[in-house]
Amino acid sequence: MAVQRGKVRFASGDVECVGWHYPGTNGGCVVMTGGFGVTKEPGTELFARRFNEAGFTVLAFDYRRLGESGGRPRQVARIRDQVADLEAAVEYAATLPGVDPNKLAVWAFSLSGGYVFEVAARNPRLAAAIAQTPNADGPAATRNAARYQKPLAMLRLTGRIILDALGGLLGRDPLLVPLVGKPGTVALLTTPDSLRGDEALNPGNKYPDWKQAVAARSVPAATSYKPGRYAAQVQCPLLVLVCDQDQSALAAPAVAAAGRAPQAELVRMPGGHYEPFLGGHEQAVEAELSFLRRHLLERSSTDDPATAGSTPPRPA
Repeated sequence: MAVQRGKVRFASGDVECVGWHYPGTNGGCVVMTGGFGVTKEPGTELFARRFNEAGFTVLAFDYRRLGESGGRPRQVARIRDQVADLEAAVEYAATLPGVDPNKLAVWAFSLSGGYVFEVAARNPRLAAAIAQTPNADGPAATRNAARYQKPLAMLRLTGRIILDALGGLLGRDPLLVPLVGKPGTVALLTTPDSLRGDEALNPGNKYPDWKQAVAARSVPAATSYKPGRYAAQVQCPLLVLVCDQDQSALAAPAVAAAGRAPQAELVRMPGGHYEPFLGGHEQAVEAELSFLRRHLLERSSTDDPATAGSTPPRPA
């Protein structure tokens, strides 16, 4: 079945974000975004089409300064801004035609999968949330990733981060760091499973416009971010999907976070970080569709905490 989609734009603060709107038929809507430095097409299309074929409306968007969205300087990925963009996308999704505002879900993976914990914890509008192979503990993931990098390359990366941070203060263009590289090269990730990222997200260079790099100044915040701490405050149903051999985001912190969330469902599958985009895709997408059907389509408006007037406290 051919999936129809159209380009949409919405405001996040003073920046315009651009997304794909896949109109659905069942009233439910899934807001989707890619991982750190990953634009909407490679990051969401494989899952978005399956969700849409099942009747769900999908809003898949680019964060500010990435892809088709506005904002400068380009390729600078700031966590606070990206969390705000995801929250703005949820608000916008509630206004899309045919969408029941009581049937909204968010979906993201990798570092953005970590954002799901934070956004779901502070957004009573959400009926469900899916964190796929989320990076729930940046420091733990960074320590693990260091095992797969060579000391000289780590020093060169640190130098580039410092130079780019200073350049940012002076208004200079960003110094970029590739998202993935082999050990010994300057890259954000050199873990063995990260090397399958292009195969998983960009097979046959399907998305040639995707710039697979971020500003070096973006790296420190990503390595220190610990979104798993928000899990206990997530009141909506939360699906956490982990891959047991994940060397890039790590399964254990995500499993622990799921254990703290009141309504979490944990799905474990074998494989590395990108397995849900590779051989494990059917297992992953079927688990996520089952979750969405149960918590969006079987949900009544009276179940919504915003409708009932119950708003959970905003985390510090």
